[in-house]
Amino acid sequence: MSQLWDFSGGIHPPENKIQSTRRPIRTAGIPERLILPLQQHIGAQTEAMVNVGDRVLKGQKLADVTAGMGVPVHAPTSGTIQAIELHPVPHASGMSDLCVILQPDGKDEWAELHPVENYQKLDREEVLHLIREAGIAGMGGAGFPTTIKLRPPRDRKVETLILNGAECEPYITADDMTMREHAAEVVSGMQIMAWILRPSRCVIGIEDNKPEAIAALREAIQGTQIEVTVIPTKYPSGGEKQLVQILTGLEVPSGGIPADIGVMCQNVGTAVAVSRAIYEGKPLISRIVTITGDAVREAGNFDTLLGTPVSALLSEAGLQSNLLNRLVQGGPMMGYTLTTDAVPIVKTSNCVIAATAQELQTPPPEQPCIRCGECAQACPMELLPQQLFWYSKAEEFEKAEHLNLFDCIECGACSYVCPSSIPLVQYYRFAKGEIRTQREEQLKSDRARERFEARQARLEREQQEKEQRRKERAKAAAEAQAKKKAEAEQTAAEGEAVDDRAAKAALVQQALERKKAKAAQTKAEPVATQEQPDIEALEKQVIQAEAKLNTMQGMLDEAKAQQADNVDKLERAVAKNHDRVKRAKDALAEARKQIPAEPETPSSE
Repeated sequence: MSQLWDFSGGIHPPENKIQSTRRPIRTAGIPERLILPLQQHIGAQTEAMVNVGDRVLKGQKLADVTAGMGVPVHAPTSGTIQAIELHPVPHASGMSDLCVILQPDGKDEWAELHPVENYQKLDREEVLHLIREAGIAGMGGAGFPTTIKLRPPRDRKVETLILNGAECEPYITADDMTMREHAAEVVSGMQIMAWILRPSRCVIGIEDNKPEAIAALREAIQGTQIEVTVIPTKYPSGGEKQLVQILTGLEVPSGGIPADIGVMCQNVGTAVAVSRAIYEGKPLISRIVTITGDAVREAGNFDTLLGTPVSALLSEAGLQSNLLNRLVQGGPMMGYTLTTDAVPIVKTSNCVIAATAQELQTPPPEQPCIRCGECAQACPMELLPQQLFWYSKAEEFEKAEHLNLFDCIECGACSYVCPSSIPLVQYYRFAKGEIRTQREEQLKSDRARERFEARQARLEREQQEKEQRRKERAKAAAEAQAKKKAEAEQTAAEGEAVDDRAAKAALVQQALERKKAKAAQTKAEPVATQEQPDIEALEKQVIQAEAKLNTMQGMLDEAKAQQADNVDKLERAVAKNHDRVKRAKDALAEARKQIPAEPETPSSE
């Protein structure tokens, strides 16, 4: 018998599992329509590969991740794409997300499948690719893509592979019934994962309150090296870190993952999906879902197509609407209330509780903390829930983070034991969300600053390069001018040009020098002669001006005699012509003065 260890804290809430284990797994029917969210796992959202009106086959890929971490989504049955639109999805906030709406045609016609007879003849990367293409994500927790988990860093060798069959949450029995009725597939799926990882130990951990599942698994592991280890029933022993500590005695470091200590955990439902993907070539299009609670007549587990509305499953289980008080997705400890029964079943859906008012009573009003310390004793992560509550409520997020807030697995044990009915987990979730938002804003700010600094550096570099090119051009021009001048001077001195360009430069230089010399000589010499005035032209101008003046004077006299309106205008014109005649006569007189007198000729007597 393998040695077991214990973890701190933990509680023992009522299990309420017997209600849903009285009947074998039933196959849920095909609903009127299937609602397939494009985001069903941790990582990037998938992008639709089909259009409205397309007919698809069962198992055909409907959406895939083009960039980032993720796995595809497949058609659970054959039919027609009715819409791609926003629709309520399973989420604590009641949010809507983009979904592919599939209208089944009732034929349930499969696409072509490619089963593998002997996966050991393939390369490990090929097997991982097949698991990824089957759209398999973790089916027991947050939905981490299985292929990413099965590809640990090279420096972290997985020594222990654990299959988590503890299923410690009250009410949920999906894994229990899976192990009872599909034990062979659980084991074969684990063998495939073990072949990929090559661990030295493979163990299935299961709580001691599941005797039928324990017996089925022990029979299925005959002839293998897989261990079935039974652990004491205590909540939350099914938590990944707690189960690792129970089975190995090792503690996952704060902020770390089991792979950091050479351990890997997978869910039993994930193992079944891996087995079917390899041996049958079938993608993940259905899962086992527990429908329970006092508001249904026939509680049990259903093999459900992904995308099936919760309302259809409740009808299968015989919902008594008059008794229904609250719908809970998941278990009562870590689940959340659904705002509508129109949300679909997704890859991470394992349970829906239709509770009556007496079954899950409305919690009493929150009271002040009395510092009893019960929450600290119940915490399986050995945190300080009381201090985390104060800092979260006061929005002192840095202090809460300093107390390892993100190590909280949100199991709800602290809230369960709190005598003051304080919803501690809700405060922690709020603080985590705010811290993540602040980190994203800081990351955006850092990236914006980096882009700005890179742009400034680029502009400065371009300016420096531009200035350097300008200096180089100026230097080259100066050198060329100096060379040209030197060649011209040399040519002028020697009287001959060394080449055509130098000869032309010498000629230009000589012409410039001749022009300067001529200008200096012209300036230095006195004016020898002056241009003689044109007397005849001036006399002609005087005659024309006097004639025009006489004409204007006559027009003025006639206008005055007739008392015309244009007298003033004519008077101005006559005065203007008077001035013109005067200037012409003055110019003529000045010209006559400039004419030198002719010398007298002596008379001959």
